[in-house]
Amino acid sequence: MPRPSARLACLLLLATAASGWAQDTGGIYTCVDAQGRRLTSDRPIRACLDREQKVLNPSGTVRRVMPPSLSAVERAAAEARERQAAEERQRQAEEVRRQRALLARYPTRAKHDEERAKALDAIDAVIASAHRRILELQDERKKLDAETEFYPDPGKWPLKLRRQMDDNAQQAAAQQRFIANQQEEKRRINAQFDEELAQLKVLWAQAAGATSASGMPAMRR
Repeated sequence: MPRPSARLACLLLLATAASGWAQDTGGIYTCVDAQGRRLTSDRPIRACLDREQKVLNPSGTVRRVMPPSLSAVERAAAEARERQAAEERQRQAEEVRRQRALLARYPTRAKHDEERAKALDAIDAVIASAHRRILELQDERKKLDAETEFYPDPGKWPLKLRRQMDDNAQQAAAQQRFIANQQEEKRRINAQFDEELAQLKVLWAQAAGATSASGMPAMRR
């Protein structure tokens, strides 16, 4: 059985500690809260749970004085629990929305495999382009190396030739780094799809079970 929320627990504690308050029909509750504000209400004032509250008659005379039902420490703890419970509820709601969106995007294994293949194909295309550029740079380097044969002493190479060779080497190195980065991106994409697939297998099984229980045809994978 799920535990009641912190807010409900706080209200139950208030109801238990002041079970006799409901008997005071027609009373006016008044108190001064922690900020020094005087508050009035036709029911117990939650902002003053850690301090006394007066119950007034319609004439303004004091009918009774209610002692604090929660200490400041107890109230702070209850509010902290309530915040934590609210954050957990929000996290769970977001997770449910994420799972529903994932299931709507990938209703079948075939659809998920198709999307994985498309993502990897896009990476392979840019890697292939980088490899083609490397071949072009290698051809350029061969031509540059052929020019250096006219200058047996490397120290006498023309400045333009030296710059062309340096630029060629830098571009080739850049293409190799780019390919390495794209290979790492492929590993990241595969890891992401693997993680999604593990979650989807559970979601597909749940959806199939729910469909079978309702007498509808099960979802095809």
